[in-house]
Amino acid sequence: MVIGNNRQKSAVINDGLLPRLLQLMIDESVSFELRTESAVILGSVAKGTDQHIQSLIDAGCVHVLLKGIFSVHLKYVEACLRCLRSIYLSNKAPADLVYQDLAIISHLVNILSKTATTQECITSIFSSCCKTQAHQNVLYSNGMVAALAPLLNSNVYKVQMPTMKCLAVICYKNESVSHAVASATFNGEPIPSLLLRLIARNRTSEMQMAAAKCLTYLYRAGGLSAKNPIIPLKTMPTLVRMCKKDRTLEENIDGAETLAYLVEVDPELQKIASITDHVISTLAVYLKYTDVQQITSKINGKKDMDWGLEMKQAAFKAFASIGANDEDIRKKIIETENLMDHILMAMTSDNAKVQGAATRCLHSLSRSVQQLRTTFKDHSIWKPLMKLIEIGCDEVLAIASSTLCNLLLEFSPSKEDILESGAINMLCKLASKEDPALKLNGVWGLMNMAFQSEEKVKSEIVETLGSEQLFVLLSDEDPTILMKTLGLLRNLLSNKPHIDSIMNVYGTQVMQAVVFILEGDHSVDIKEQTLCILANIADGDRAKDFIMENEDVLKKLMSYMNHSNPQLQIAATYTISNLVWNEHDDAKCYHRQEKLRELGVQRLLQKLLDTPDQTLFEKVKTALQQFS
Repeated sequence: MVIGNNRQKSAVINDGLLPRLLQLMIDESVSFELRTESAVILGSVAKGTDQHIQSLIDAGCVHVLLKGIFSVHLKYVEACLRCLRSIYLSNKAPADLVYQDLAIISHLVNILSKTATTQECITSIFSSCCKTQAHQNVLYSNGMVAALAPLLNSNVYKVQMPTMKCLAVICYKNESVSHAVASATFNGEPIPSLLLRLIARNRTSEMQMAAAKCLTYLYRAGGLSAKNPIIPLKTMPTLVRMCKKDRTLEENIDGAETLAYLVEVDPELQKIASITDHVISTLAVYLKYTDVQQITSKINGKKDMDWGLEMKQAAFKAFASIGANDEDIRKKIIETENLMDHILMAMTSDNAKVQGAATRCLHSLSRSVQQLRTTFKDHSIWKPLMKLIEIGCDEVLAIASSTLCNLLLEFSPSKEDILESGAINMLCKLASKEDPALKLNGVWGLMNMAFQSEEKVKSEIVETLGSEQLFVLLSDEDPTILMKTLGLLRNLLSNKPHIDSIMNVYGTQVMQAVVFILEGDHSVDIKEQTLCILANIADGDRAKDFIMENEDVLKKLMSYMNHSNPQLQIAATYTISNLVWNEHDDAKCYHRQEKLRELGVQRLLQKLLDTPDQTLFEKVKTALQQFS
């Protein structure tokens, strides 16, 4: 009655038959034939709509089915597994139900190999309910990798497909599991070699795609090297093939998204991808996908999906990854017909996924000096970008604010327009966020904004951010945020009049922050940046008094001149050189030289003349010339 009939499935639920069927399944006195029939009926209901599946979950079906798999009656176990598979493939059931009792995981792995049905269903269940790293580790520690390896050699297609999906999800971003998968073998053959057979062109497109995704995830998690020929010579060409117009829309989208993930972090793979089978022009076609084509795609069964938007976001992701590091590749991508118009349109889309992908593509292209000076200016990209930062969701906000940082570099013609549109206020708000990525982008943008800017801009930055927040950022535990905050302070304290003006108001706090960082347990790069700030302060006319009047700071400078690291020695010596610089032959300068001579600075400089480091030698020589 219920097979293939959603109306009858609804009737069974509405008539209250689910609790009765579940009662039959848990009643020990009921025969296993009847209990199996009950599980089969529930399995058929589970093949209905999302509402039908939700009704099964609400009725407590998953708990009963998970109990049923421990039965000694194989037909009943298979019926329970088929129903569980349908429920979990819908992504409606809470994944944690499977992991709440480790005996369930252990038992599922133990019965996995019994029949083709147990193999197909259990791999499908695990591929759908493995959601976290903890889930991956539990599956691995219960022997899942060893259990999956033989199934790749199965002659049953319906077993091989969920096996590959299961392998992919347990490897995803999990280094230890990926290493285990890469070294696991079946009949002496490693899993990557078994996957290589399944990626061959004589296999179905669906199988090639699944195997390529497995190998992609294995590589990205560290199980395989980018130099392993399987990645550039087999996996990549397969993914590019999936982007061709003779493949289904699902394969087009999956192929482009997986290709984006494959090449995202490796410049060499990006170069190879850019010249593989005209991939850039192939992806460009995705942007032209129309509603007319969409009508013919309804046979795919996903009627509620906007294929045009899905195609666009997949292309944007692939463009972003392929063009992430190489200027020539970016130029090729930017020449795609109407690309910037498509990006601008997507950035104003209501779909967060499309918005995010378009902004990610824009971020990748914004690394190009040439594009910042030409294309980006022509299209006033900064306008929708600032709107996104103003109203965007957190996911888009991070990548949009990172892109804005690139538009604020000194050679960007958009910098002035962005400044006039309230960027300082926007960036200061970001710099005060709790989210480390947003905070970093806020500080980074302010640092770029302050570089070689006018005094009124610098004053506005300090006033809007507030000295208190600036010094909160200088004590941030994240070294990247601290480094960019020091960069901001260094850019604020450049140009003599600006240095004197800012130090006149905030000098005491700046010196406290400098001492705090120099005394802390920080990297060489952070300490060097801090010493460079001191060197800038020492370049001011009145500001240098803050250093000269602080004997503790002077002694710290001397200790860094004696440091084992030449970077720190150079920065400390440069600060001394600025302190003793005698531009106007004035009495104040002689007084400073005398004080430093008494502290032993001149003697220390003379000792440093023996340094093998040429840059340090030049700095020492310049400083000594000022003394004489």
